[in-house]
Amino acid sequence: MSQRVKTAKGRKISSTRWLRRQFNDPYVAEARRAGYRSRAAFKLIELDDRFHFLSPGGCVVDLGAAPGGWTQVAVERTRAGQSGGGRVVAIDVTEIDPVAGAVVLHRDFLDGDAPKALRQALAGPADVVLSDMAAPATGHAATDHLRVIGLVEAALAFAAEVLAPGGAFVAKVLQGGTEQALLARIKRLFATVKHAKPPSSRSGSAEMYVVAQGFRGAAK
Repeated sequence: MSQRVKTAKGRKISSTRWLRRQFNDPYVAEARRAGYRSRAAFKLIELDDRFHFLSPGGCVVDLGAAPGGWTQVAVERTRAGQSGGGRVVAIDVTEIDPVAGAVVLHRDFLDGDAPKALRQALAGPADVVLSDMAAPATGHAATDHLRVIGLVEAALAFAAEVLAPGGAFVAKVLQGGTEQALLARIKRLFATVKHAKPPSSRSGSAEMYVVAQGFRGAAK
């Protein structure tokens, strides 16, 4: 049954709408039941169920990890922290509570020394680089698109440095897909490139994901 939310004094109508959506969202309820920190965990679950880029023993980097839902899924599917399991390194400018089995870094990925810190935490090549990074929305579609593309470009540059041959890169973009020049570069670096909108991504959201697999190695 749908739950109504009263508009409290001092609360914006947009905030009331957000609360109503949260209360009536089955993914929010399921996230609580399953122990995930956010409904976004199901986006990664659905993407991996379709494309199969996470595997036991794999090494994963999670960029823009807060509050940690994607990190939790990566730990589960790589069995990080278990004997013979993988390794998961997460980073976000927002502080993240510790995630069992993962190395969590509290810093801005765009800082000049952040990639070095990530490589040190990895202690070897990565099999998957995930980026759910998002810039604060301005409400101006063209500006928001450029900001998101800038984050994808930074994540891709890092992925090209750390991915093992055959590795995968998964990043959030906006509806309409990846900008053509960037998409061309991704296609040069990876054997297959797909765009996907997981079922748990809200229908009204402009987000979608680029999933690139079969890393060929950094372009010379």
